Amino acid sequence: MGKYGWGDPFLGLAGAAAIAAAAGFVTSFLVLRGTDLTRLMVTLGVSMMLFEAANKLTDFTGGVDGLQGVEIQPVFGMFSFDLYGKTAYWYSVAVLFIMFWLARRVVHSPFGLSLRGIRQNVGRMPAIGAPVNGRLVAVYTLGAAYAGVAGGLLTQTTQFVSLDVLSFSRSAELLLILVLGGSGTLYGALIGTMVFMAAHHFLSDINPQYWQFWLGASLVLIILFARDGIMGLMRKLTLPGRKR
Repeated sequence: MGKYGWGDPFLGLAGAAAIAAAAGFVTSFLVLRGTDLTRLMVTLGVSMMLFEAANKLTDFTGGVDGLQGVEIQPVFGMFSFDLYGKTAYWYSVAVLFIMFWLARRVVHSPFGLSLRGIRQNVGRMPAIGAPVNGRLVAVYTLGAAYAGVAGGLLTQTTQFVSLDVLSFSRSAELLLILVLGGSGTLYGALIGTMVFMAAHHFLSDINPQYWQFWLGASLVLIILFARDGIMGLMRKLTLPGRKR
């Protein structure tokens, strides 16, 4: 949209969320079949198919050169995106706050409580009238919309899109962030992101060639001694008498 003259940032985020949600809804009937391992493999297969499709559709995506020529209008017509990144930073923080607030509302709603029940015991939820497959499709579609907003933010703040956004390494980084922070918690995702990025910059500065080794070693330690991530470790430290 920004490349072909529709560079309004809010309209772009809305369009990214809508298109990503539609793609998530269509692929959810394929991805959500089977067990967790099957879902992981199907997700990887869909990602590889999208990567190769983007690589071939050079007229639309730019191929290996990426999508260039993206022009984003100033936020509210006053704050333009520049090389210093101040507008991009505060704009991203504002969007993050809004999306996090919406996610909290969803988590604490009856819909969110039903998702907790599905996570804890999927076999009992149909007995209380909760449509398990419908709930999973809905939350998968919602997650895809959030991913679309994230991709829109990345595009608007950098004004460029590369094939790396569809690579396996990008998906692996997100999984690492969830493992670090603690899966199943909103604050765990935020904390995991901050810890991962800080560790990334710190370790790459110390050892640019082998920084991934030390990051992997830290992940192994977290799995061994804090299986629920940083949030789980914090709960154990703050509530020592809690039943484990």
